[in-house]
Amino acid sequence: MTQMKRKLQSWLVELRAPFLTATFVSIILGTAIAWTRNNVFNMEYFLLALIGGVFLHLGTNVVNDYYDHRSGNDEVNKEFVRPFSGGSRTIQSGLLKPREVLSGALVFYTLATLIGFYLAWARGPFVLVLGLIGLVSGFFYTAPPLNWVSRGVGEALVGVNFGALMTLGAYYVQTQQLPLEPLVASLPISLLIAAVLYINEFPDYAADKTVGKNTVVVRLGRGKAVYGYMFLVVGAYVSVVLSVVLGITPVYTLLALIPVPLALEALRHTSRFHSESFSLVPANATTIIIHLLTSLLVSLGYLLARFELLSLGYLIAMAFVGLCFLFTTRFYVQIWKSKGKPLPS
Repeated sequence: MTQMKRKLQSWLVELRAPFLTATFVSIILGTAIAWTRNNVFNMEYFLLALIGGVFLHLGTNVVNDYYDHRSGNDEVNKEFVRPFSGGSRTIQSGLLKPREVLSGALVFYTLATLIGFYLAWARGPFVLVLGLIGLVSGFFYTAPPLNWVSRGVGEALVGVNFGALMTLGAYYVQTQQLPLEPLVASLPISLLIAAVLYINEFPDYAADKTVGKNTVVVRLGRGKAVYGYMFLVVGAYVSVVLSVVLGITPVYTLLALIPVPLALEALRHTSRFHSESFSLVPANATTIIIHLLTSLLVSLGYLLARFELLSLGYLIAMAFVGLCFLFTTRFYVQIWKSKGKPLPS
């Protein structure tokens, strides 16, 4: 029983579940757009899209741990900062065997594929197109022969998959339509989830460079890579404004500008501590927070466009966002209290 408990705890570490918010927010947004614009909401399809997306995300997390072990990347990484960089470390700590990790990834991908086939049968074949893109992008993110991240396109693929394609997929399973709006509305989410991955590559710079994992940060060097981070963060909020000005998204989505002060603080901190892995921690944490808050606020904007102002729906939506804000703020405070030290595993 004790051994089984330890194995379960090891898998909880391996899965890195807190980062699943990247999947949640995109599925929520796509569903919110479908409900606001098309007056449709099917709980079954929403849950299946969410669960399928989670399985695809978990498979990607786990298989990348396996191939980072195979390449020697995680073994030579001495500057990793938990939980933001350096992988789960379960293989390096002897908690799980490499074969167990690879088998787990294949199980998650199989479950995601089964859900994808069902949704394709029930809602349309475009689900398979999105699923195939996600599978190839995720599995070969670090796996040979494609090894997307070493080709300098891994960050872009993460943004597209965990932002635009998941949002569009969630919208499609509800409506069976493929309009432009979900793609435009998801642009800040795509840019900010790419920024999360991007800034988490800064502590891994030395190890990635050693094993030939040529991320954008490795290609540019940490100093110049700061400008890439600025582009992603600033671009996210510019896209929010432009989509409203162009009349594509509701004016209420301007609520997504609320986290801008946090974003500016992250930019300032990154500019100062880009080459000091442990001192960079507040920026790593803040990027996760602004991605989560911005994404939820875009969804809230659509809900407000759906409801009458001061209606019950408005109050419920505000309460939901408030709870999320309190949760993420608490996390932010804990990070700052750590004074730049890595969080415990």
